[in-house]
Amino acid sequence: MEIAKDNKTALVLGASGLIGGYLTQFLLLHPAYENVVIFVRKPLNLKHPKLVQHIVDFDDPASFKHLVKGDDLFCCLGTTMAIAGSKAAFYKVDFTYPFEVAKIALDNRVGQYLLVSSVGADPNSRFFYSRVKGELELALRKLDFWSLHIFQPSVLLGERNENCFGEQLAGRIGKVFDRLTGGLLTKYRPIEADVVAKAMVSAAQGLKAGVHVYPSHFLQALAAEIDQALIAKNLR
Repeated sequence: MEIAKDNKTALVLGASGLIGGYLTQFLLLHPAYENVVIFVRKPLNLKHPKLVQHIVDFDDPASFKHLVKGDDLFCCLGTTMAIAGSKAAFYKVDFTYPFEVAKIALDNRVGQYLLVSSVGADPNSRFFYSRVKGELELALRKLDFWSLHIFQPSVLLGERNENCFGEQLAGRIGKVFDRLTGGLLTKYRPIEADVVAKAMVSAAQGLKAGVHVYPSHFLQALAAEIDQALIAKNLR
């Protein structure tokens, strides 16, 4: 498979979310991407010469499979039990949608799949959230992408559209606890959502074949590889 280094097309699932919003901005700024194609339920109030928006029904992936064509597929889809309302609804968003689009992308010869998972993801976990995340990671590993990148952030920090009070509180407590323990639980230290997004863009430029897993505490260094000056200049 021929893997492009520039003039690429990025495909984004979950562009309306916390990480996905930052990710879309950084992709639009990055010189390696000629087009940034997002798949959303409702149009975003965002305009850019590189941006292409497709309004899709994720329950009917066959209806938009002809549009899932590009180089790097970034998946930031995810919800919470509180928002989903049931385990079945949560599973649909956090497993079914990402996996079904992954299969379509593979059929369309998309080379790289970059997934936002979670710290503690484990298909054998007794916790439903972690188990679903782990099951998705395992299922994607069985697909034949040229390169699969799995990001496992801890509790996310950043401005959300929803009022996720539980995560906000956990983030504040986590920061305090991390200071009190001298960073003993670095793996679970809360992380800014924009850092995760930058790390994803950075990893996509590495053009490394195989499966790559990035624990939360590795993401800061990976994010730093993005040209901070370019980002700062364009976000003013």
